[in-house]
Amino acid sequence: MDKETVLTHILNSKGMSTLLGGKLPANVITNNEYILPLTSEALVTDRNIDNNLSSLDQCIGSTLSGEVKTVILVGPEGSGKTTALQKLIVDWAKGEHLQNFSYVFYFRLREISSLEGMLSLETFMQQHQSHFPPQDMPLLLQKPEDALFLFDDLDQYRHSLDPSIHSLCSDPSQAVSVTCLMASLLHGSLLKGAAFLVATRPTACLEFLSGTSVELLGFLKPQREVYFNRFFNDQSAANKALMHMERTLGFYDFCNSPRFCWTICSIYKSLMDAGGNLPETLSQLYVDIMVYLIKPLSLSKDCNRDLVLALGRMASHCCYDQHPSCTREEMVSFGFQQFLSSVGVFLAIGGDLEHYTCVFSFHSQLMLEFILATCFFLDKSTSEVVEKMFEKHKGHTNVLDLFLSGLSEPIQHRPLETMLGEFNSDQVMNFKFWFKSSSEAALKGFYKDMHYRCFHLLHQAQNESLVKEIITSSALMGMSYGDLSLPDCVALSYVVTCLGEMKQLNLYHTRNLTEEKAQVLAPAMSLSHKIILSNSSLNPGAVPHLASALCRGITKELDLSHTNIGDEKFRSLCVGLRDCELHKLKLFDNELTGACCPYLKQALMSEHCSLSELDLSVNDLDQEGALLLCQALSRPGCPIEKLGLKRCELTQSIFKELGSLLRSGTSQLKSLIVGINKVGDQGVKYLWDAVSHRSCLLQELDVEMTDLTDACVEDVCVAIRTSKTLKSLEMRNNSLTDASVPVLVKVMQDSEIMQEMNLKYNNFSEDVFDTLEECKKIRY
Repeated sequence: MDKETVLTHILNSKGMSTLLGGKLPANVITNNEYILPLTSEALVTDRNIDNNLSSLDQCIGSTLSGEVKTVILVGPEGSGKTTALQKLIVDWAKGEHLQNFSYVFYFRLREISSLEGMLSLETFMQQHQSHFPPQDMPLLLQKPEDALFLFDDLDQYRHSLDPSIHSLCSDPSQAVSVTCLMASLLHGSLLKGAAFLVATRPTACLEFLSGTSVELLGFLKPQREVYFNRFFNDQSAANKALMHMERTLGFYDFCNSPRFCWTICSIYKSLMDAGGNLPETLSQLYVDIMVYLIKPLSLSKDCNRDLVLALGRMASHCCYDQHPSCTREEMVSFGFQQFLSSVGVFLAIGGDLEHYTCVFSFHSQLMLEFILATCFFLDKSTSEVVEKMFEKHKGHTNVLDLFLSGLSEPIQHRPLETMLGEFNSDQVMNFKFWFKSSSEAALKGFYKDMHYRCFHLLHQAQNESLVKEIITSSALMGMSYGDLSLPDCVALSYVVTCLGEMKQLNLYHTRNLTEEKAQVLAPAMSLSHKIILSNSSLNPGAVPHLASALCRGITKELDLSHTNIGDEKFRSLCVGLRDCELHKLKLFDNELTGACCPYLKQALMSEHCSLSELDLSVNDLDQEGALLLCQALSRPGCPIEKLGLKRCELTQSIFKELGSLLRSGTSQLKSLIVGINKVGDQGVKYLWDAVSHRSCLLQELDVEMTDLTDACVEDVCVAIRTSKTLKSLEMRNNSLTDASVPVLVKVMQDSEIMQEMNLKYNNFSEDVFDTLEECKKIRY
């Protein structure tokens, strides 16, 4: 097999680059513009996933050099599968890769689907591999292990590969149906020992293939940056385009598609060259794309409308009946008779346009759904209700409702009306009524997914007054929005920004708050009076964005309980604590140690710190760290009024420091929680003495489980009688006995200030229950 002939055949492939179809693979390869997409491997046979990322060439080469004979390259539309396969052929022909194969063949299953009649393998190869010399066929049959077959577009193959419904053929000279021929090849009955690389979008056909599955991830952020820099000659234009795309669309998975990056760059360049505004949403982007495609056709407004309505009928057929492609006959039935020469800008065309075997398909599901949405508003011959449309296409669309939401806004659909004529106003009103009523119903419920969908629809509409009409900040208070996806974060942040402020942003149990998510949510955080992130997991890169939101925002309360934030991430947070409006900070059980205290001290010493409530309970601060905290609290003007240090491994020395602080006259502390620190009577005595001091402002004191005995009772009574402020005393889970009860009951009865004493779970017998009952202010 002559490699030069193969190389010429691949690099001289017919076709042209289109906005939606992407740049022709041959051009990408010839111009050295190919960027290696990343992959993730997984065994199809046992479904074990190996998430190690590698380049495609490396992955395919290493896999096919072993015992594996079939590799399935799986990726979404536009992820670069076709270009990757053709690049492999070029590299083989140049002697750079896959040199263990003497023959490499490339087929498009989309085109093979339309073949009719009976064919033998020998005839099939002669007819569809013109660069394969017939005299090499005997050599191929003798050593099939020297051959690699590349099959593209498995998802567009119209026939089943289920081996149970075929009489698999093993004779290369036997004429069989094309469907049987393909099944016999891929199941190893024909050319046993040959290798196969099959490229496909996710499809049900995969269940009939065994081998190694390689997931094509496409372009992640680093690859996108390289791509944009290569596309735009001007570095500033490349940066502007990339930053805009990442901000407005980069959170969608389809941005990993090389073909989508081509479309984005092409439309952005057109808009930038014309001095136009870049689109802010997915809907606006596709409006710009549609205008870009229709304008050069130079058709009348009526013809433009008829063309788009024909595309709509095709889209509905492909979506509803799950046909990935349409025949020429079907296209005529949709109304394309006069437009067949123009459809190439919208559709992928397989085969000769004039031949009856030619097939047509949408380049992307996104364009298909945008066409459906456009035709819903454009078609004046019917009056389909929204619910019926959604029901008809249920399970087959992903963003149809988003496109409908965007297109329902006059400012967004006006450019289309210029090209296509006016939208059906009844259909617009129909959708708006459905949108408002369904959103209000969804927000009254507690299904997070329905809330999120409402936010996405509002984000596409880009109508601030509509947000305020449908949502009030109080309507979102009862719901926890933990575990938001990145697109969910974008939509929620947009809604909160439109509202202007939120009483409470509840992100409870967010298991992976990444840097990207935190950056997107930062505006919403800065507009929230209370942020709940308890039982969450914050990536290190997320914390600076949270700190920044605190600095520039209105947040008064932040709950980070049980987030295991640790010392390093807390250090980043402390930057924001120095100058913000935060009043309450809960850090209960966060794996903090004394190492965090220097940064906390720095924040508390700032004259701009507004923190009045701080809960550091269930963190091992150790003696040195706790001493630093006490030093910060002793600063004149330190605003801390409530301090939680439960189970912080505090020592008697720290209790002594706390006692001195309470007597100092500079402390504002009114509530002190130091339970579950086993310092005994001697340690807590420092606090009783402090409570007795005229400068102490304490109103609540919690000394639960501090190993108190009856020996402390006299000090307790003195403190209660002397204090002018103490109202509540928590003494649960200690070792007080019956002997202390009469004295404690008497002092509580005599006190006009004390409101509550909790003595539960001490060593009391039933003999004193009647005595305890005499004072309703005591709980036992």
